[in-house]
Amino acid sequence: QVQLVESGGGLVQAGGSLRLSCAASGLTFSRYTMGWFRQAPGKGRAFVAAITWTDDRPTYTDSVKGRFTISRDNAKNTVYLEMNTLKPEDTAVYYCAADSAAYTIVRTGSYSYWGQGTQVTVSS
Repeated sequence: QVQLVESGGGLVQAGGSLRLSCAASGLTFSRYTMGWFRQAPGKGRAFVAAITWTDDRPTYTDSVKGRFTISRDNAKNTVYLEMNTLKPEDTAVYYCAADSAAYTIVRTGSYSYWGQGTQVTVSS
């Protein structure tokens, strides 16, 4: 049974930082592309970042480029999202996702597995 468990969310002031973690189990983590998505109140789930398993290539949505960094530790079966210079518009529930595809995935519907999410709230 595949499980993805996010952690690291919380309340932070604008300009602050948070590091999200997503611990995976029940799959061969080193052969899964991992993604981060977020869903703000009243909006759909949106792509934030992804990292492939073939070459660890990261991809970001434009609004987080230069502020967020996605990384993975295959020895710990964990993917991270380092978030710096946070803005109130980054407030959302953040989800991690996994798929065995060997390329970057930005579409929500293309991921096979999802975590339950972790709340990030950025105050102004």
